[in-house]
Amino acid sequence: LLQYFSFPCRYFRWWFKKTLIEKKSAFIDLLCAVPLQQIYGCPLGGIGGGTITRGWRGEFCRWQLNPGLYHYETVIANQFTVCLRCKGQTIYQQVLSMERPSSLQGWNWGYCGHYAFYHALYPRAWLVYELPGQNVVLTCRQVSPVIPHDYKDSSLPVAVFIWEVENGRDEDVEVSIMFSLQNGMGAKEDRSGGHWNEPFTFQKDGQRVAGVLLHHCPAVNPFTLAISAREKAGTGVTHVTAFNPMGLGREVWQDLLQDGRLDSPTGKSRPTEKGEVTAAAVCASCRVPAHGHRTLELALAWDMPCVHFGSKEKLHLRRYTRFFGSEGSAAPSLSHYALTHYEEWERKIEAWQNPILENSQLPSWYKSALFNELYFMTDGGTIWMEVPPDCCAKDLQGPAGAGLSHLLPVLREYGRFAYLEGQEYRMYNTYDVHFYASFALIMLWPKLQISLQYDIAVTVVNEDVQPRQYLMCGQTAQVKMKNVVPHDIGDPDDEPWQRVNAYLMHDTADWKDLNLKFVLQVYRDYHLTCDSLYLRDMWPVCQAVMESELKFDTDNDGLIENGGFADQTYDAWVVHGASAYCGGLWLAAVCTMCKMADVLGDTEVRQKYLDILNKGKEAFERMLWNGKYYNYDSSGSDTSSSIMSDQCAGQWFLGACGLDKGEFEVFPKSHILSALQTIFENNVLGFAGGTMGAVNGMRPDGVPDTSSVQSNEVWIGVVYSLAATMIQEGMVEEGFRTAEGCYRTVWERLGMAFQTPEAYREKKVYRSLAYMRPLSIWSMQLALECRAGRAPAPTQLPQGPPQP
Repeated sequence: LLQYFSFPCRYFRWWFKKTLIEKKSAFIDLLCAVPLQQIYGCPLGGIGGGTITRGWRGEFCRWQLNPGLYHYETVIANQFTVCLRCKGQTIYQQVLSMERPSSLQGWNWGYCGHYAFYHALYPRAWLVYELPGQNVVLTCRQVSPVIPHDYKDSSLPVAVFIWEVENGRDEDVEVSIMFSLQNGMGAKEDRSGGHWNEPFTFQKDGQRVAGVLLHHCPAVNPFTLAISAREKAGTGVTHVTAFNPMGLGREVWQDLLQDGRLDSPTGKSRPTEKGEVTAAAVCASCRVPAHGHRTLELALAWDMPCVHFGSKEKLHLRRYTRFFGSEGSAAPSLSHYALTHYEEWERKIEAWQNPILENSQLPSWYKSALFNELYFMTDGGTIWMEVPPDCCAKDLQGPAGAGLSHLLPVLREYGRFAYLEGQEYRMYNTYDVHFYASFALIMLWPKLQISLQYDIAVTVVNEDVQPRQYLMCGQTAQVKMKNVVPHDIGDPDDEPWQRVNAYLMHDTADWKDLNLKFVLQVYRDYHLTCDSLYLRDMWPVCQAVMESELKFDTDNDGLIENGGFADQTYDAWVVHGASAYCGGLWLAAVCTMCKMADVLGDTEVRQKYLDILNKGKEAFERMLWNGKYYNYDSSGSDTSSSIMSDQCAGQWFLGACGLDKGEFEVFPKSHILSALQTIFENNVLGFAGGTMGAVNGMRPDGVPDTSSVQSNEVWIGVVYSLAATMIQEGMVEEGFRTAEGCYRTVWERLGMAFQTPEAYREKKVYRSLAYMRPLSIWSMQLALECRAGRAPAPTQLPQGPPQP
């Protein structure tokens, strides 16, 4: 205990060295949390090329262009402005923003929010402006190319803004939409000098796009922003190449006011001086007939093709460079592609979403949560990289040689994917949490889940013998043990994939859940994809990690024991002996080992794990079942009888794998139903009046377990997985009631849209904004599809990945 009491001192010493001496940011900053801003809306961009988040009031306010690193800044120059003209006279010109900033005071700010409405259904959003006194309605529909089972367009760093103009007047009106953008992200490097802009046009297949390129030229990770509009019959596109966004802005405002057009100078702007900031604008204009309707189409693209992580050791190419090149000149073609393909994207998005949206049996809040929680697929610091074209299998296998025959074909075809544990918990592919979130990947982009699993498999068989001190206990151990699943694949401020386990709190080699979660995901992935080549490659890795895990069965009763510290995903909640969470995951993993051995014809391994399973099931029931639910652990301590909301995690995964009945039934069905009902009555209905989801731990007397900082938290991702388990077991109404509490709390009462945290408590406390685990809501959708008979089943001789 003394070791844990000294944690604050150890952490502060480490934090001081990291932030003030090394000038790096902490992977988890317990001293400087990101402040809550209740402003965020739907992020822009596809998967892995960086994101720019727009707020629900239309502002550009959260930036993640450098991989995994966030900049929270509303850039006031980034705006849409409308100009209306009738009979050759400008009758209305307004920035479509409620802000009244200190800069650009020559512009007409302060749009009345009463006349604006926001709707979001990721990856699209709608901003409606009823222009006061004008009898004109503008609807800006933003679209990003986030399309299930699409591995090309979904990687593109672009967004399209489709402006629908409805003219309710009795006369024609000329409408102009001006899109202005600052060169940069609103960071101090915007003033570093050497940045410049230039106009461009791009024509292909009879379609022409015009706009401005904003070249941002820092020493590391330079990029180009592009604002553009589609030229077509009746639509004109004009521009301003450069203006000062820190000044009054009168020259741009008067230019637009004069005739609803911009001057469109030719040639490049001069590079900025140090301390100087520059911006540009593009304007699309058309005539809308009386009581008529027209459309203006604008786009934003950004091109940062080659990136260094924080260590600057290796140069990485983003996924989209496979299709648009890596020279840094792709912004015009990206803009053109977006403006000429967004209609196809929307057709695919609607084909995916409409069956769910039109299902009257599903509650509206669930439809919103299901799609909007997917924001984290792109805005989770997400990266999607190509492997180098000259890369060989040996380069990827690591020093130990993983022996994965399809590693290279998979990574060559689909690239490498990673996302952060959270925007505040800066570790890529945190595996104990990805276990929950992985349902979004395997259901929507299964090849990215397969790729991620190959990366994890490589790290399993390799080790890093460098010693380091762990902050929670103060002990020293090597960074990565062989035949142990890593906690994460690295920090974007270091060198991910090359140096894993950025997590310094605990030595996770002794964690009990990581190996099990790998095995469970392997079989779940096979069950849903029918990829037998993947299963065969992963089988030796599964055997290695399970063999490693067996050492935790200290009494040879077929059930692993926890080590008396927080040795699993609940990394501040101590567990002693056999436990419902890790013990249940263990039995589920043993069951899937039996099933995989059965599929692969490995009778010896099947019998080995069948014997363990039979012993372990008996021990689990004897040591943990109390007649109503499974005890938290078998220690007999004051809190060992706590009701844990996540006690059925093993059953959850077995149900998702179709292994929850018949010969593979691990947990008695009556016990699972009793446990779920107990959780529903106590952790859900007995907590906060049944309005906030399920608290992690509840005492049998109806009081939340306060034995740790995590036991009396609600974990949104865990609640979604609990709801999925209830649905699997036929408790559909209870499942929706459980999950609804989290949605109402996060998205409505706390105003945390598009930044769902890891956790909150009953009274005004939350932790870790914008977190990975809530993607587990897609396990609810899988459970619903299974109940409706639409889930895929394994077939014989499935195909592997395409060959390079």
